[in-house]
Amino acid sequence: MSDVSEMISRAIEGFSNDGRLDVNELDLIVKIALADGVVDDEERKVLKSIIFNLTSKDLTPEMWTRVEELVAHYNLDQ
Repeated sequence: MSDVSEMISRAIEGFSNDGRLDVNELDLIVKIALADGVVDDEERKVLKSIIFNLTSKDLTPEMWTRVEELVAHYNLDQ
């Protein structure tokens, strides 16, 4: 399974468990993207898609902080 496919699968699994994604699940997805040491353009697209589809119930203060870090670090706002 490619990194992108695994990232998508983990996101779906995370949302399916309880209807939301938490920080640990998001960090696992980031860890998959970083398995080869680099977040490539396709992995960046998946991260961006996941982050920009989070809802207010997902965005706890801890999650909001983590999302801001990821957006800044991986330029996900572009």
